[in-house]
Amino acid sequence: MNSVENYAIRYLEPKDVKDLDQYNALLRYTFQVTEDELTATGWKDEEIKQSKFPVLERADVLGCFDGDTLISQFAVYPLKMNIYGEVFPVGFVTSVCTYPEYTGQGIMKKLMYQSLEHMKQQGRPFALLYPYSIPLYHHLGWEIISNKISFNIKDRQIPTKVKAPGYVRRVDWDNTDFHELHSHFASITHGCLFRNALAWEEYWRWDEDDTNVAVYYNTKDKPCGFMVYLIKNDIMHIKEMIYLNREAKKGLWEYIHAHDSMIDAVHGYTYFSEPIAFEMDDGDIKETIRPYAMGRIIDIEGFLQDYPCDPDGGTLYIELEIEDHLLLWNNRSFRLCFSDGTCMLTDEPAEYKLKMEIGTLTTLLLGYKTAERLYALERIEGKQEAVDRLDDVLFHKIPYISDYI
Repeated sequence: MNSVENYAIRYLEPKDVKDLDQYNALLRYTFQVTEDELTATGWKDEEIKQSKFPVLERADVLGCFDGDTLISQFAVYPLKMNIYGEVFPVGFVTSVCTYPEYTGQGIMKKLMYQSLEHMKQQGRPFALLYPYSIPLYHHLGWEIISNKISFNIKDRQIPTKVKAPGYVRRVDWDNTDFHELHSHFASITHGCLFRNALAWEEYWRWDEDDTNVAVYYNTKDKPCGFMVYLIKNDIMHIKEMIYLNREAKKGLWEYIHAHDSMIDAVHGYTYFSEPIAFEMDDGDIKETIRPYAMGRIIDIEGFLQDYPCDPDGGTLYIELEIEDHLLLWNNRSFRLCFSDGTCMLTDEPAEYKLKMEIGTLTTLLLGYKTAERLYALERIEGKQEAVDRLDDVLFHKIPYISDYI
């Protein structure tokens, strides 16, 4: 078996046809995208190649080569993310794959390290991804930070009493109101990603042509919510529904009810991490919750520079001992001062000390789990009083993450 040191590692070139072809071939083989599947969605092989060009052009795709053959790759899309009202430059990790005959040689770990180190140099202190193997990423310092809830509602269970004063209009995929509404939603929603042109392209990548967008407008003609859906085989499939207020939420459900003569059921997804059954007249519906995105703090110092905290939590001097066996610049103790809604590094003596791994710190600071809960799960070492005080100064809200790139 060869060693990873015997291979060449470099970034793929967007204008290199061979790089593009090999990138595409590795994706197709690893994820087993068959010709039948492509035909069913109206995609041809040449369209797949063209669709991947923006990835190489706008993302950083690090590849490992055995001679001239691409054998493994790791891509990072540059995006922006709302973290408790602050806009953070982040990276969405995708296209992570290796030919099976080259697995077990430490290639992916090396690509990950170099890619995350590059993110640190770019000033992107946080990364997220959709995991194909939660245990694998756990081992490398990643942790779950959001949920995806699937729900199935029979036609007779669709809410009938919801009324809203506004109106709903179906719009095109590239409608300005639709895109600007998402940007507004992202600006006020913790965890939401701001979609650039590439993210919007990926959002629609595999959707069928008759997928619809419906926007709710209030009485002043202001867009306040939208839903993306497809009606197929007498089922309304809701890809995403967002709303700025309760009125828009009611208006969209009223719109769904208007289809009751056309459909037998509603199947959908929500990323608010709150089951919807409680708010329904007939809450005997099927809901399935599962982990969705995983995240990782790349640079603790860089991340904390703009990290907001609870101004009502008082002042706290605390030392956090962090274990990070992949990114050693994080593998140390940090003395922090939480005060007046900000967090900063300090040389002042700490009142308390806690110890945790980088993944635990990530899910804590993103709000997926509280310090109290992580302490109960034996993921944090220290005194209960220190855990309670840390929870006092932190915000606690599970991130809304709906993008899959």
